[in-house]
Amino acid sequence: MSDPHPVHRPVQRLVGVYDADGTLRGEVKYWVGARLGRAHCALCDITHSSIRERSEWKACRTGLPVPFELYHRDDQPPEVQAAVGTEAPYVVADTGSDLVLLLDRDALEACGGAIDAFAEALEAALLRNGLTWNDG
Repeated sequence: MSDPHPVHRPVQRLVGVYDADGTLRGEVKYWVGARLGRAHCALCDITHSSIRERSEWKACRTGLPVPFELYHRDDQPPEVQAAVGTEAPYVVADTGSDLVLLLDRDALEACGGAIDAFAEALEAALLRNGLTWNDG
């Protein structure tokens, strides 16, 4: 019999990892590749326009009850990379005691660059994984 009051683990922070390198060379290579159709990152589509961070994304991130940290493949925290076991892009929840993959490449791709779709996918992933927002 299942517990009518399941234990929910609170999320301390979210971590997103782009499918691009964070060096100047990496940024330019991605930007040019994206314009030529040779490079693509579904998380970049959500957070950035062709030149800068999207204002809709800034508002979404600011409205989250926990910090959302963004990294590139080459500068992500080693513990995140070790825990995930999939290729970027992805979004991970850090509960303070473990890291939980919330959104992988396919889930981010399914958002189609839409902030609303991303927010819905994030909420659904939290529920699916028995996670809640940290109330402070």
